[in-house]
Amino acid sequence: MVGVNFFGNFDLASLAIWSFWLFFALLIYYLQTENMREGFPLENEEGDIAPNQGPFPLPKDKTFLLRDGRGELTVPSGQRGDRPDLALARTSASEGFPHAPTGDAMADGVGPAAWAPRRDVPELDGHGHLKLVPMSKRPEVIVSAGYDPRGLPVLGGDDMIAGTVTDMWIDVPEQMVRYIEFELKDGGGKRLVPIQMAKIKPKFVIVRSISGERFKGVPTIKSDDQITLLEEEKVCAYYCGGTMYDPYGSKGF
Repeated sequence: MVGVNFFGNFDLASLAIWSFWLFFALLIYYLQTENMREGFPLENEEGDIAPNQGPFPLPKDKTFLLRDGRGELTVPSGQRGDRPDLALARTSASEGFPHAPTGDAMADGVGPAAWAPRRDVPELDGHGHLKLVPMSKRPEVIVSAGYDPRGLPVLGGDDMIAGTVTDMWIDVPEQMVRYIEFELKDGGGKRLVPIQMAKIKPKFVIVRSISGERFKGVPTIKSDDQITLLEEEKVCAYYCGGTMYDPYGSKGF
């Protein structure tokens, strides 16, 4: 029958379905190998290349041009590795078991206080401008609702005063506060706290995840008018780690 059989007993419907399955298999292969541009080759817990890399081979290097003139990135061979020499020790001789901190986990940045080695450059908006800036640098921005925390004391989870709020860092495109800036008491310098980890009251700002003395260990930033992705990672990780490693971090809000 015309349109059903082709060249004798050759079935066009069979050709169509097998062509589809072949295309689908090649698509899965392509997507899986592209997915292996990050996090591969796999490593064991000692940092050596794992003997079993899975059924798919690593893709060939591909170079990406980064926006805003920030250079190039070649993956998978050029990707950044994990942080070396972490202050952790095995809890089992077998793979896959958790590691235990060997020192001050919050200062060492491990466990819940762990941070990833992001790029040490500030985040930019779609126009290439700084995304996060202090509110003091943008006089046209005001607090339109809630309490303005500037001038209020900052308390830790033990109700100990750590410092005084001096500014707020805003996400310009999103028009919202991301960090509260405060000056440590006794001239200890300025620190930032993520707005999500602070609760603003009428007469004070309280951060339940760490005690008052722990504020001195909050990672600092290099500039007073911009913060990098790496600095954000470290600051946020420190407060989050306090919820487990600081005895006052379990109180919650």
